Amino acid sequence: MRSTPAPAGPVESALLAELAPTFAARRVETPHGALRVLEGGAGPALVLIHGRGNAATTWFQMLPALARTRRVLAVDLPGFGQSEARRFQQGGGVEAGIAFFTEAIEQWLVDERLTGAAIAGHSLGGLVAFELARRGRVASRKLALIGSMGLGSAMTHVSRVFFRLGPERLARRLGRAGFERINPPPSTPDGARLGALGFELYAVPGGRPDASAAFDTLCPLVGPVPHRADSLARIATPTLILWGDHDEVFPSPIAIAAAAALPHATLRIEPLGHSPHLEAPERVLAIFDEFFG
Repeated sequence: MRSTPAPAGPVESALLAELAPTFAARRVETPHGALRVLEGGAGPALVLIHGRGNAATTWFQMLPALARTRRVLAVDLPGFGQSEARRFQQGGGVEAGIAFFTEAIEQWLVDERLTGAAIAGHSLGGLVAFELARRGRVASRKLALIGSMGLGSAMTHVSRVFFRLGPERLARRLGRAGFERINPPPSTPDGARLGALGFELYAVPGGRPDASAAFDTLCPLVGPVPHRADSLARIATPTLILWGDHDEVFPSPIAIAAAAALPHATLRIEPLGHSPHLEAPERVLAIFDEFFG
């Protein structure tokens, strides 16, 4: 059984219209459910994987610039955005949670022969990107991990409470103004649109029950957060570790330790929070251009 996503809301639909015709949305069938992919540009392939609760459209500030020199493919994680989710059984463990988000992405990349693509992932998307490299079926050219989950055992208490309470439930109950008081959008020219998009994605009717349940296996209220730090030394792929020095979810010492353990790491710690690509897209574009070439 699979859950069917709700139609794109008005904020997201307006963004998709704005990104056209450079970017087009398409659906990709996998044995684990259909994925939505936004694709545009030509050149070396770059795959973008968003964080928990977001969607491919969250990258909208960077997409046009990235597509000038690359084939860009931004994907909705299973159960988020417009991607389907298979049913996730309550009580599924950590490995089941990781597999829930990774297997469909991995199969898509293999089926479309994108195994040589560069991959950038934020937060939960970073865990997926790293897991793809760890599994070895997808041999990415380069890897960028932005405020990534899965690289260390630390996570702030306030963020654990926020996620375990359920951002989707909070958004529906608090309304946009109340939700933005506890989850403020970036103070940037596009901050209002990011806030509107984020609220629309979180406040979707019915929530994201399967994806939320899978994520909860990776986000305990107390104790060490599940991670893959013991696999870092085996990753030969050149890897960018991009972090905010004021990350309110995963403290920046995680980034320093991960970069030290990776054989081919480039470490960039910026005076930003958990989502550098949303807070300072021009700065992150420059870092991407330097790293990805």
